[in-house]
Amino acid sequence: MVCSGFAQGLSLAARSLRRDGVRALAVESYGISPHRELATAAGLLIPPLPVDRHGARLDLLERRQDLGAVLLTPAHQFPIGVPLHPDRRAAVVDWARDRGALVLEDDYDGEFRYDRQPVGALQGLDPEHVVYLGTASKSLAPGLRLGWAVLPGRLLDGFLAAKGYAERHPDSLSQLTLAEFIESGAYDRHIRAMRLRYRRRRDQLVQALAGRAPQVRVTGIAAGLHAVLRLPPGAEPRALHGATWLGLAVQGLESFRHPEHPPEPGSDALVVGYGTPPDHGFPTALEALCRTLEAL
Repeated sequence: MVCSGFAQGLSLAARSLRRDGVRALAVESYGISPHRELATAAGLLIPPLPVDRHGARLDLLERRQDLGAVLLTPAHQFPIGVPLHPDRRAAVVDWARDRGALVLEDDYDGEFRYDRQPVGALQGLDPEHVVYLGTASKSLAPGLRLGWAVLPGRLLDGFLAAKGYAERHPDSLSQLTLAEFIESGAYDRHIRAMRLRYRRRRDQLVQALAGRAPQVRVTGIAAGLHAVLRLPPGAEPRALHGATWLGLAVQGLESFRHPEHPPEPGSDALVVGYGTPPDHGFPTALEALCRTLEAL
């Protein structure tokens, strides 16, 4: 099903789940707050799953009987930046199969892995229990508002009912243009070029911080369009203030924390997106970031 970006796909999934009697959708303890708001607007409870170096911890899934679905970013957890461990990928699919539940897979940055081949989609393990939600926002442009949901056939009527007539028809011209872009091979060439560009930017960021601010650790796998910079304890507010003073738009890790997930000791960090600045502006932005972090 084609939809107007990932947000609409998630909203349709949440509304469809609620219509089917699902009460709760588990989400990762760190994530994008508007996504949590879409789920709660549909009437779902959203208990958090803690995230560690192996991705989302799945203990909660077995403990709560009201859970009918879970939302995950298995290829590249946002914002922590880790992939879901293979054992946990298999375990969450087994849970969904045994419970008759659904996994909503947000393929966040799945096409931008720099140190190895991208991780395969979780949906390939069990297409009957995983709804794959993708978007062109990261690979092309957020303004396209073009996304898709790959879902089991039995769910199609429920998704269509949730979509309603007002949202039935995404922009056809954008769809036709993207289809031609894919079929011609131009999309693959674009992804390869952007993967190289973003990898260079990430490498420049890591190298600059190693020399200028060695007390800051760059964490997460080499992937995506952002990096998590771990800071000394208590330094996050000062770093945000300094970044704002120098005209940088960065966010603290705290702003992504689920409100029901308790603050973690030593979790001070900045979430820095390196994909946005134009080529001529990236060195200036990187210099400003280094100046901010040196001052810590």
